[in-house]
Amino acid sequence: MPTGSPLPPWLRRVAVFDLETTGVDVAADRVVTAHVGVLDAEGRQIAARSWVADPGIEIPPGATAVHGITTEYVRTHGRPAREVIGEVTRALRSLLAQGVPVVAYNASFDFSLLAHEAVRHGVEALVDPSPVIDPFVIDKAYDRYRPGRRTLEVVAEHYAVRLGDAHQAAADAIAAGRVAQAMARQFALPPTLIELHTRQIGWARAQAASLTEYFVRIGRLDPEQVVDGTWPVRATPPAPE
Repeated sequence: MPTGSPLPPWLRRVAVFDLETTGVDVAADRVVTAHVGVLDAEGRQIAARSWVADPGIEIPPGATAVHGITTEYVRTHGRPAREVIGEVTRALRSLLAQGVPVVAYNASFDFSLLAHEAVRHGVEALVDPSPVIDPFVIDKAYDRYRPGRRTLEVVAEHYAVRLGDAHQAAADAIAAGRVAQAMARQFALPPTLIELHTRQIGWARAQAASLTEYFVRIGRLDPEQVVDGTWPVRATPPAPE
């Protein structure tokens, strides 16, 4: 991990969070695996828990090709989705209540899908998690014009963070936490967690607006369509009556 400026005190103990799922639709797709851990100031994991869920639906071949997890595997080794969603949500809520920031790469995907799953299974959803740190949003804000893709694998390599098992929830979560710490050593981030969280809301909105303009220009979106820039949780459905 690159050295430079010392870490802010609020990055010396951070939680990390990642999901692997049945697809990329936050409203319709389901959790397959999850990881929540805690890193110290050196990026070492000092606490961790991983889950395998049986989503109750077939895992599409395209999703299996990404993370390697099959329907047969989760039916044999997975736990009921409702139990897993409840435990992951409670773990995150507990860490946030203690003031421990949660790092998630492209946080609006993971937190939004988790919130939809919570509503689906009758679990109290995390609808406004804070403080959250999203290296995806931060990287685009501080190094806007760097060419190339912004996947976790690419960004981790850029910040000299090793990612050995990409698309495994534990490996991705830990790498995201270490990337956040590397960014804090390189850039002058806002001085407090509250300010960083608030800034990310605005950065994500602006980034989505810019992406919307680009997609409309190349014909990928119709002019009336927009990329949702709500962060860290996109709109979730109301709880069932």
